[in-house]
Amino acid sequence: MKPDITQLYEAIGYTFDCEGLLRSALTRVAYAGELGIPKKNTMDRFAVLGDAALDTVIIESLLEAGEDDKGEITAKKIALVNMSVFRSIAESIHLTEYVYWGRGEEKNRIWENGRVAAECFEALAGAVYLDGGMDAVRAVWDKIGRR
Repeated sequence: MKPDITQLYEAIGYTFDCEGLLRSALTRVAYAGELGIPKKNTMDRFAVLGDAALDTVIIESLLEAGEDDKGEITAKKIALVNMSVFRSIAESIHLTEYVYWGRGEEKNRIWENGRVAAECFEALAGAVYLDGGMDAVRAVWDKIGRR
């Protein structure tokens, strides 16, 4: 059984208007395939969007902080936008407990792979973007991404 979604909302500081977006962002392709859910309602496309939204938010924050050197902006962005950071964030909010995993994924505990947990966070960010726009992604990043 999945934890109460309000705990996730509290952890990220954001409440979805369209919970269907969140549900899709938390649905793995393997799970969808087992239940006949259309692939468009899975996390993959949300992860791509979330990665881009997070890149933008982080670069904007560096510019707002006064960073003006291209090389420094790139280096700092790379330090903040990577699988290790995103995995750590996913773990800190227990994100993988909310994900709908395929049977094989559950059996193999695939979420213990850093890349998978990081992709779950990117998918969450993509859903936040679609539900609330860049301001919502920025607010989520400010709450759980800046440490």
